[in-house]
Amino acid sequence: MAHVHKDASLLDRTGLTLGAARTRILGVGAVLAVAGFGASFAVGSADMHHFWYAYLLNYVWVLSLALGALWFVPLQHLTRSEWSVVIRRIAEVVTGAIPVLGLLAIPLLLNLHHVYHWSDTEHMLHDPLTAHKAAYMSPMWFTIRVVVYFVIWSLLAHLFRHWSRKQDESGDVGYTFKCEKLAGAALVIYGLTQTLAAFDLIMSLDSHWFSTMFGVYWFAGIVVSFFALMTLLTSGLQRSGRLERVVTIEHYNDFGRAMFAFTFFWAYIAFSQWMLIWYANIPEETGWFLRRQSHGWDLWGYALIAGHWLFPFAGLMSRFTKRRVPLMVFWAVWILIMHWVDLYWLIMPELSPEGIPFAPVDVTLLLGMAGVFIAALAVTAGDRPLICRRDPRLEESLNFENY
Repeated sequence: MAHVHKDASLLDRTGLTLGAARTRILGVGAVLAVAGFGASFAVGSADMHHFWYAYLLNYVWVLSLALGALWFVPLQHLTRSEWSVVIRRIAEVVTGAIPVLGLLAIPLLLNLHHVYHWSDTEHMLHDPLTAHKAAYMSPMWFTIRVVVYFVIWSLLAHLFRHWSRKQDESGDVGYTFKCEKLAGAALVIYGLTQTLAAFDLIMSLDSHWFSTMFGVYWFAGIVVSFFALMTLLTSGLQRSGRLERVVTIEHYNDFGRAMFAFTFFWAYIAFSQWMLIWYANIPEETGWFLRRQSHGWDLWGYALIAGHWLFPFAGLMSRFTKRRVPLMVFWAVWILIMHWVDLYWLIMPELSPEGIPFAPVDVTLLLGMAGVFIAALAVTAGDRPLICRRDPRLEESLNFENY
């Protein structure tokens, strides 16, 4: 079958904005947020210690999706990517959730004592393993760092999104050059801040433990879950009659490639971190893994190995799967669930090393966070086009093919 060349005139024959669906999406997000947080206070108020651990768990799950988008957008500009032009605006919309997630960090910052034992400064100073960390791991400096992270992330997200939209209005190719010039520095800054955020938000739950690979482990989970999210958002838009014939099976194929590659990368980093720490056999390092290899957490870990690596690795290996949207949607949902399972394994053993403390509040807070995230996407998208209409590489993206 001969390939039919597509040009920008195709955009006039397909839905490019959310239109009336924006109000419905915003409503769904608001209902989920109110119901989720309301139910969480109802079922979790009896154990606020568990409540705030569950809050952290679901907060970093949603945050990781937005951070994945913030990595993807400058990467596409840095590499002058052609294939991603038609889906890059969706990622730009996802970055719009970052300022809202910054606001959701405030309750956590006000309740650090429920989650982080280092928030007790006196305890830190009298612990020989943490005394030298007391200046860094203090409530004041932790709060300052979190604020700085979100200011930087929000500014980067705003600049890329603003310049992209300005180019839609004027057609000035100079905005693409601005994005390309900023992209390299943005990725360096992103790498540093997202790694430090992983150390602060998750690794510091055990102030005795440290791993120089943890930031990379967190990053691998961010990327694979981001491409899963992109698969769901893109397929959802197309099912509603938007972006038809603009985003093709070739783009889904690359989503599948990325999910496949970073699923394996996550497993590689996970094993490397475990192997090096276990081989060194330093008590303050191995204790972190010991808690996750006993009292039922070992079974959770085995399920994680199978669910986060073996099953999606096998399922996404075939080109057949990558070019079937329903199968891609299935694996995208699977990966997002397993990313949550992974974060549960990272966070909850610090709350309950003697057993898995699963409770309804773990799920209700997920619904609440997801609702806020969905509403933020609807607000960011607004009534603007969901595609970079006047990007200089648009035509190449419309005609992109895998060989």
